[in-house]
Amino acid sequence: MKRLWLIGMCWLVPLGVAALPEQPAPFSKERAGGPLPAGWVPTVLAKVPRATAFSLVEDEGRTVVQAISDAAASSLTFKLRADPHQTPKLSWRWKVSRVIEKSDLASKEGDDYAARVYVFFDYDPSRLSFMDRAAFGLARALYGSDLPAATLCYVWDNRHPVGTSMPSAYTSRVRMVVVESGDAQVGHWVEEERNIADDFRSAFGDFAPPVSGIAIAADTDNTGESVVTRFGDLYFLAPKGQRPTTAAAAN
Repeated sequence: MKRLWLIGMCWLVPLGVAALPEQPAPFSKERAGGPLPAGWVPTVLAKVPRATAFSLVEDEGRTVVQAISDAAASSLTFKLRADPHQTPKLSWRWKVSRVIEKSDLASKEGDDYAARVYVFFDYDPSRLSFMDRAAFGLARALYGSDLPAATLCYVWDNRHPVGTSMPSAYTSRVRMVVVESGDAQVGHWVEEERNIADDFRSAFGDFAPPVSGIAIAADTDNTGESVVTRFGDLYFLAPKGQRPTTAAAAN
């Protein structure tokens, strides 16, 4: 149940707590070789002996995050409070050194990806079906009360067509969405933009609740493979594609 543990340890924030940033802190404003921006927290897995190593590096004149995963798994998580209807688009860029050859969307043994971007939603578990509530209640009892009831996970896959969407091999409350696939773009920066409100409705058949956090990851612990992945800044966009003029976005 490795992936549920990962999701359950992301320090997500329920409704009614103090204000949080609406945008994740940018990497590009930091110094290569320096500490990660405030708010980005490494999330390690107790049952996985090796963690993905994250650091700030320079790439084409910009500071980005580098993730080195060698038979390893962990993520970087950022707590925030974003409105998916005011800022429904999530934009980011990423670059991978290779795809994970043995990755398999349909199996726990193949649940490794060269790159992932998680979006966590503050979804009310009481809105789940009886069966889903029972399964989710058990999961929270095992993995903590912060376990989110709905998560989108955007991945760079090895073989499935872009646009493929299916439940995680671990839980139906995590929807996997293939954003890049195969090795055609390996070694190149690729710009991505997803409408998370639309993706949430497609995945879960409901209007998207507030976003409570995001995470980036590269993991290879199941397959024993290795990858070097880089992530640029992530930020939420208004419907017209304009970056909001919040304090977080302006920094």
